[in-house]
Amino acid sequence: MANVLVRGSTYLRWVYLLLGAALVLAFILVDSGLVSLIDDLQLPGVLTAILVVLVVAAPPLVLGTLPAVREVEGIAVESLLGVRFEERPLGPSRTWAQRRRTTAWFCVHLTAGGLVGILSTAVFGFGAVLLAAPFRSPGPRELVPGLTYQVTGRWTDFWMPLATIVAIAALFLLSAGIGALLAYAAPRLLGPTPAERIELLERRTATLAERNRLARELHDSVGHALSLVTIQAAAARRVLATDPAFAETALAAMETSARAALADLDHVLGLLRDDRRPGSQTAPQATLGNLTRLVEATRAGGITVGVRRTGDLEQLPAAVSREAYRIIQEGLTNAIRHAGRPAGELTVDLVINLDKSGLLLELTNPVSAGAADHSGGGRGLAGIRERVAVLRGTVEAGLVADRWRLAVRLPVAVTTKA
Repeated sequence: MANVLVRGSTYLRWVYLLLGAALVLAFILVDSGLVSLIDDLQLPGVLTAILVVLVVAAPPLVLGTLPAVREVEGIAVESLLGVRFEERPLGPSRTWAQRRRTTAWFCVHLTAGGLVGILSTAVFGFGAVLLAAPFRSPGPRELVPGLTYQVTGRWTDFWMPLATIVAIAALFLLSAGIGALLAYAAPRLLGPTPAERIELLERRTATLAERNRLARELHDSVGHALSLVTIQAAAARRVLATDPAFAETALAAMETSARAALADLDHVLGLLRDDRRPGSQTAPQATLGNLTRLVEATRAGGITVGVRRTGDLEQLPAAVSREAYRIIQEGLTNAIRHAGRPAGELTVDLVINLDKSGLLLELTNPVSAGAADHSGGGRGLAGIRERVAVLRGTVEAGLVADRWRLAVRLPVAVTTKA
């Protein structure tokens, strides 16, 4: 019990209840004038009673239905009662179900606050008088009109300050108890219902999935472009004096790669900002139809890329074609980063096979003995696994002899043309 009196939360909860008492006082001041007006009308007793009940009950009920009340109460409950809601910050009431629960909470707040406010007024009002009693001259004293107490001027008068201290302690203990009950009830009345929790979870899941997708897009496109620029710059620097034509070609490829990376970066950042101005269009997503440009950009850095395609790739669904392009892009990026050998000595073999069993993407490249094993999967390989998992495919990645092999199989229903 003593621990409760030294906790800061006890006094914060008391302040929250006093806010309710202040609102009750405001309602009383307004209601008193309206009740006086009703009395002056000299209406029948039953009608007068009905109007008085309406005047007293209507203001808090109407105020509780205002959307902003839930938001304001949520801030007060979080800061003073120490409650943490699943929805943060707690927004305004959006549905009538939320408004009904908020109105119920508002009425509970007013009732509890009014009770604690009356007790606080009595305890501190009478307590100030009783605390000074031992220091006053002997004789009868009036506590309130009609209620007197006797001051003896002896040590026996000290029961009055002691009683005041006990009453103050009891007031704060009661406030802490009522505050604990309110803290327990707040999430149930102000917080989301189970259906709203599911909806909130779905929104969060969709947001996280979209952010994850954008992160993969940014990693694959910009990461690949930067890897190409790095290897092309190294190749151009080595042959700048001996083969200016090749150096110029590499520099041009660097410019093309950088421009493509900037376009992709602007596209992704636009999605993150949700910049949807009227007439604006999102950049088209690359598919296997853009594979030739990707391969040529890689070859411009001095990397030999052998491509073998079988099957009619135009039959692929657009979503599968887009993901396949990104998987190949990331596979080429990993080959450049982890091969452990100069660009002129790097050969990547790419196989794309589409048949009735599905789509096979296979990339192999030699790996030097000192190259790090990245079979554990960095962000690139993890991104490939995520893309493949969405399409219900399989991924195989690892060393086969002295070559790194990435094989992706995607189930695709292929319709045979007559």
